[in-house]
Amino acid sequence: MENIKEKVNYCLNCKVKPCSNKGCPLNNQIPNFIEAVKEEDYKRAYKILSKTTVLPGVCGEICPHTKQCQGSCVRGIKGEPVSIGEIESFIFKKAIEQKIELKDVLEIEKDNQLKNKKVAIIGGGPSGLTSATFLARKGVQVTIYEKYDYLGGLLIHGIPEFRLDKKIVEETVNRILNLGIQVQYQKELGKNLTLEDLKDYDAIFLSIGANKSAKMGVKGENLIGVYGGNELLEYNQHPNYSGKTVCVIGGGNVAMDCSRTIKRLGAKEVNVIYRRAEEQMPAETKEIEEAKKEGVNFLFQNNIVEIKGNKKVEKLELIKTKLVQKEGESRLVPVNIEDSNYEIDTDYVVMALGSTVEEKTLELGLVVNKWGNICVNENFETSRDKIFAGGDLIGTKGTVAYAARSGRDSAEAIIKFLKKD
Repeated sequence: MENIKEKVNYCLNCKVKPCSNKGCPLNNQIPNFIEAVKEEDYKRAYKILSKTTVLPGVCGEICPHTKQCQGSCVRGIKGEPVSIGEIESFIFKKAIEQKIELKDVLEIEKDNQLKNKKVAIIGGGPSGLTSATFLARKGVQVTIYEKYDYLGGLLIHGIPEFRLDKKIVEETVNRILNLGIQVQYQKELGKNLTLEDLKDYDAIFLSIGANKSAKMGVKGENLIGVYGGNELLEYNQHPNYSGKTVCVIGGGNVAMDCSRTIKRLGAKEVNVIYRRAEEQMPAETKEIEEAKKEGVNFLFQNNIVEIKGNKKVEKLELIKTKLVQKEGESRLVPVNIEDSNYEIDTDYVVMALGSTVEEKTLELGLVVNKWGNICVNENFETSRDKIFAGGDLIGTKGTVAYAARSGRDSAEAIIKFLKKD
């Protein structure tokens, strides 16, 4: 407790509030909830958070704080930023401890125009859960259709337990469902659920995410021993890594989660290969440091030329890169250095380069862009009447906070749509 007092008192409560206005995708009222913690009014702190987010316990733990809220903190200009993530997480834990429910603090504003309106949400991840909450608080009857027998999406199957305690996710989900939201489990779009099945709903919100690992398009990607990082985390079905060398390709948090998980499962050597420099890695700084502490190696400014082997992975051919400034590019671009090729031995290769949508999404009859993301207008409306989409499915930036923001904004758009009738 003394530690938290020190951390909240460190906040200057500055007038411009760049942590909220610039750094936080959800625009959480950060100085306000910190002020409430200073006064040890945890119910008020939780209420302030609940105006903008229903995932404080999650975001407090796993958001890339140094690149978002804490990266914009005024204190951070000349020293250490305020520990915003830790304070947010503390508030949620206090709400659990003091049995403060979401329905006790959420500003319920039931609208008579909406009380008979029904919305189906397909996918119970961060975007779907957030949209469901902000619809329910206005009196909309919400049903979530979820392909698994649990809610949370990647919060459960995409982020390892060592980074996010699943009890926090469970508490978060239970609080949301206590608002009267219904759930139909083990309902998968394209398998035992179609859009036509939901035609009696006034609106449908698609938030099934994009959890298929992207590929590089290099020779050898189809060899035995090449895996997608997202799939390894989602299905938790790993090969035997004992005594083996594994190369993880990518520089984001999925690459960090995969490399740390694989190292913990007994791999002799884990190499993270990234084509840019360390300071350009999209992964959270603390995740990179944790991976290093756990014995993960990093090969920066290296690109993949080919995965080699006879049916099964045996080697990786790499080429060194240099970073150059190209016209029209804000970020330094990696360029292969001619004749710098070399090979390393490896038993497995894990592609952790980002995500794409699954093929079944393309079969919904909705307009998609060249990356396979569903196209929406500024109101999150797809090419089909009364069908909306959000989160990773539409190409939203791949963090939980951005997915949640998409869910919240889409709920506002759906409410406007429902009130037109």
